Amino acid sequence: MRQTTHARDRARVYEAGRDITVYESPRPTAATGPARELPRDLPTFTGREAELARLLSAAGTGGVVAVHTVDGMPGVGKTTLVTRAAHTLADRFPDGQLFVRLDAHTPGREPADPSTVLESLLIGEGMAPQEIPATLDGRARRWRDRLAGRRVLLVLDDALNEGQIEPLLPGGPGALVLITSRNRLVAFESTDSLALDVLPPDEAALLLNRLSRHTPTPDEVPLVAELVGMLGRLPLAISLAAGRLRHGGTDLTELTVRLRSADPPDLLGELTTTTGRAVAAAFDMSYGAQPPARRRLFRHLSLHPGGEVDGYATAALADVPLAEARALLAALYEEHLIEQPATGRYRLHDLLRSYSRTLLAQDPPASREPAAARLLDYYQHVAGMADRHLTDTPLLADPAAGEGVAAPRFATYGEAVRWMRVEHPNLLACARHALATGRDDRVVALHIALTAFLRQQGPWGEAVRLHEAAAEIGRRTGDPFSEAHARWALGRVRTWTGEYEEAAALLQRALVLIREVGFELGEAGGLWALGRLRTVTGEYPEAAELLQRSLELFRAGGFPRGEAGSLWALGRVRTLTGEYAEASTFLQGALELHHAAGYQQSEADALQELGRVRMLTGDYPEAAELLGRALTLMRAIGYQHGEADALRTLGRVRQLTGEYPSARQLLGQSRALFHDLGDVQGEAEVLNSTGALLAEADGPGPALAVFQRALELARRVHSPLDEARALEGAAHCRAAAGNVREALADQREAVARYRRIGAAETAAAETFLATLAAPAPGTEGPTGSGAEDAPPG
Repeated sequence: MRQTTHARDRARVYEAGRDITVYESPRPTAATGPARELPRDLPTFTGREAELARLLSAAGTGGVVAVHTVDGMPGVGKTTLVTRAAHTLADRFPDGQLFVRLDAHTPGREPADPSTVLESLLIGEGMAPQEIPATLDGRARRWRDRLAGRRVLLVLDDALNEGQIEPLLPGGPGALVLITSRNRLVAFESTDSLALDVLPPDEAALLLNRLSRHTPTPDEVPLVAELVGMLGRLPLAISLAAGRLRHGGTDLTELTVRLRSADPPDLLGELTTTTGRAVAAAFDMSYGAQPPARRRLFRHLSLHPGGEVDGYATAALADVPLAEARALLAALYEEHLIEQPATGRYRLHDLLRSYSRTLLAQDPPASREPAAARLLDYYQHVAGMADRHLTDTPLLADPAAGEGVAAPRFATYGEAVRWMRVEHPNLLACARHALATGRDDRVVALHIALTAFLRQQGPWGEAVRLHEAAAEIGRRTGDPFSEAHARWALGRVRTWTGEYEEAAALLQRALVLIREVGFELGEAGGLWALGRLRTVTGEYPEAAELLQRSLELFRAGGFPRGEAGSLWALGRVRTLTGEYAEASTFLQGALELHHAAGYQQSEADALQELGRVRMLTGDYPEAAELLGRALTLMRAIGYQHGEADALRTLGRVRQLTGEYPSARQLLGQSRALFHDLGDVQGEAEVLNSTGALLAEADGPGPALAVFQRALELARRVHSPLDEARALEGAAHCRAAAGNVREALADQREAVARYRRIGAAETAAAETFLATLAAPAPGTEGPTGSGAEDAPPG
């Protein structure tokens, strides 16, 4: 009974939500231009002229990837130097500037896994999650392929070793890679290694004077030299001392005297003992000079399991209003106790994070634990609110945790997905922390809130790990709702990775569990997902039955979003089986519901599918009008996958009306988009359409090669309908060229696939096969006629 009530409560939570998106497959919105991911450049950058000149010379043209490493002790300014060089060189690398933190030495965090880094980089390039290879080698090859011929600057910060870096390197000329590490890395071909030492005495003194905004008198010059010497001439330690001088409360003489007599513990063992003690003393003085609220926040920042924080997260962590949180962050930044890699976002340097954790360990648990709980409550709450705009299921996380805290508000899908893109590394870090500390309830809540985003945007490796953990928690704790959601989410990911048998087993088990708790809207969502799986695998009769049952349950539950999604999916199935009148009815119903509710992406999908039906029934003017409306809407919301598909369908319409130049242009645009997005199935589909156009306009020779490429791609992603269409197109081309036996072999294989999936093309394909197989007049062999039949497209 408890689980049933819980499920109904979650249904009410969902009903208060905002959006639903129904995808044929997960399709992330690609970046609108080259990546510009460099951290902020510091205007106070001082010295390092020779080192900077050496890095700038790396931008020269060459026949191989230029790889430059900068190694040195912590706090010596490696990242600052490389960031300055990258900003200076940015205009020479117009195809993108990427910055990747590898976290080799971040306290409390594991070094970044290169496979996970590659997955995120490929997604950032706009690649659909289902097209990303599962293996490290496969991802590395795909990454090199994506960067081939492009002028890209890649910064890899805080690298551990060659094994972490090598898979991330581009493969061709034109790219520049800048790497920072505490270790010397010399194993790469074409690598130039720069060992960064502490600042020379004059540059160290200049940095202190610039940052403190103080011009020393002649009597103070020796004090400046002594002070920076005691600080090991490390830029990080010098910046902290300068902050103390700039904001008053001490002067050069007092600060120097205090450092002479300081004997702090060696908290920073990675430095030499002498330097470590001096730097720790600088940390102590800078930290000790802060008001209590700043000191408390500085300690609590190391509770954050992720990387960067903004004002909202800080307000929750510190339990203060948003304006006060932002003021505290700004003050700590001014004192050089935290960094600001981007406007409004802050992080601790690794050394300062170590120092913060050492201080935090002295706080009583009664102080630490509530702060950590508030931070995790905040992320759980806001992720749940964002998920309302992203999800296509009635299974939602309860966003009650964290209510009442300052939090961003999301009015649209775009706002929600932008927040998720920025914060999902922190959300995943929170989930890992909850899992490591045995907080099952929080793992489940974060899993539910992240499900839609990770499915649509990736990375799928992280999604699978999180779903599997949540499923095990649900099984172990006897919570069928949580287990059902986790298995449902896993099943959908397995659908798009082509693991259809496992997907079916997961979705069927999820249905059993959700029926146990009596949550009919959840059952409808499970039936919908299983129906979509059967559509993908070409099992159209079963797909239609499952989707019809989901439609009935959504209607009975008064859930128009689910109703619209089921109508769209049923319309898609009826289109594929050639039942165009029914398809039109379903799709028109979906279109009306989506338009009334303002679900723009789903409305665009319905317009496009209706346009496809009109094309297939010969109503070309209406098809062009519907597809034009779909394209306008897709471009307005940045829905590039939908745009690529609509361009393909409109190109097919132009071909059918004899407008070959327009058709070529539209199909070319479609293929380019699909290729850039990494959608292999979409590219196979548009190649089939292009082959049909070429066969009609240019003859069978040029078309055959295109159909063969389409077949190769379709087989790669296990798309039986695209395989059948490519085979039939090739058969038409071979028959037209007189190669009847080869045409027969292709057409028989095509018909077998059409029959297995119950495709609309089956009858026409069987007729063409019979024509090919019929004996030619006066012979006992097959005829070579049939070239007048147009290939499928």
